[in-house]
Amino acid sequence: MIRHGKTAGNLQGRYVGKTDEGILESEKEKFSAHQMGFIDRLYTSPMLRCVETADILYPSYKKNIVPEFREIDFGTFEYRTYKELSGEPAYQEWIESGGTTTFPEGESLSSFHARIRKGMERICTDALTNGYQNIAMVVHGGTIMSILSRYGIPKKGYYDWQVKNGEGYVIRFTPEAFLAGERDMVVDEHIVL
Repeated sequence: MIRHGKTAGNLQGRYVGKTDEGILESEKEKFSAHQMGFIDRLYTSPMLRCVETADILYPSYKKNIVPEFREIDFGTFEYRTYKELSGEPAYQEWIESGGTTTFPEGESLSSFHARIRKGMERICTDALTNGYQNIAMVVHGGTIMSILSRYGIPKKGYYDWQVKNGEGYVIRFTPEAFLAGERDMVVDEHIVL
């Protein structure tokens, strides 16, 4: 699992969820030196930042779009910085909740997690049906956090799995076991591109 390259919004410290912007030119240059190894299947979020990152890291692979892997919808916080939001009661409430309340006019963490789980079940079914052993996912930070807070070993909370742009994890799991309800995913390695 790899988080997409940095966007202009990421560079500015904005909450980038449903905003569909590409990665910075400097990120494209940086990632071009890091083409990844053999995989059986490549999955990506439909967002441009993930698709562009996947194109660079896995240039000879077809991208299989997983709509459920979109980033969380930040609602009225979308594409704003913490400085722009400070002083707004809804933002203060969200901060004081430890980031657990629903984003105003946005998505709740519970619906986001349910959506991500549905995507994981879909790709596990695909991997199992087709005998894929090595898969790659180019997704969002929130997607990685959601997957690993639910299934990752060692067990950690949602915010404990934060990764920077161009970082991610090598995980090990068995699609058969995952679909049968044994959902542990062992985190083997932290990736930094």
